[in-house]
Amino acid sequence: MEQRLLTAVNHVNGDGLTARADRIFQYPPIAFDRGCIDSVRHAAQALGYRHRDMISGAGHDACYLNRVAPTAMIFIPCVDGISHNEREDITPSWAAAGADVLLNALLAHTCA
Repeated sequence: MEQRLLTAVNHVNGDGLTARADRIFQYPPIAFDRGCIDSVRHAAQALGYRHRDMISGAGHDACYLNRVAPTAMIFIPCVDGISHNEREDITPSWAAAGADVLLNALLAHTCA
């Protein structure tokens, strides 16, 4: 993706426009705890929610917590797919579903 971006930026240069792209940060991928991930997946399945494994490039607090404790993340839908933006919005039922998955994953994981 980075190379495609740089190619596009270079394509713009020369038509009376000047553009550049600078990488301002980079961090390696984070591998979350397999047991936590499995607990989240099983909770979603048990509650009958659609689910899928996802890879996130966002620098969530969970990335830092993962350094000292087993961690996973639960994503819920956003209205119109807009996330990490001032216009991000969720429905009460989506929030409740995410909380239900979290509660059930925690109960299953701590009781295992």
